[in-house]
Amino acid sequence: MEDTCKALASAFRTLTYRDHSEAELRRKLLDKGFSGAEIEAVIEKLRRLGYLDDRRFAEQWAESAIRNGRGYGPRLRLELLRRGVPDRLITDVLAKLEDDYGEKETLAALVARKFSGFDPAGADDREKRRVISYLQRRGFSLTAILMVLREQ
Repeated sequence: MEDTCKALASAFRTLTYRDHSEAELRRKLLDKGFSGAEIEAVIEKLRRLGYLDDRRFAEQWAESAIRNGRGYGPRLRLELLRRGVPDRLITDVLAKLEDDYGEKETLAALVARKFSGFDPAGADDREKRRVISYLQRRGFSLTAILMVLREQ
């Protein structure tokens, strides 16, 4: 019982800084040496109390990543999978966010913010490749990238 209280206190400290997925929190508690039974009891209690919710975590994390230009589409899927969010949940969250954040509009805003002085017509091939590669690594499709760059 005492170890479960310690695990719960550790989980609360971890969740104080930012939201975590169940898998992330489980990993962190395991790394701190708590047993599987203690961890599962803590996870269940936090879920019941509303402190732990994978859907809320995925929505907030993905929306923040889109707004800050850290990712879109496939990149978000990979990052959320890496954080332990179930695939079916990721599909739901990304479908909802695609309605709110269209790829072309999100991409245009990122290009305007990150590459404000970039002129595709006057840029050399090396610079174009650098910008396009950056945007592709963030999960944007090549088609959308080329459309946005042509419109500039």
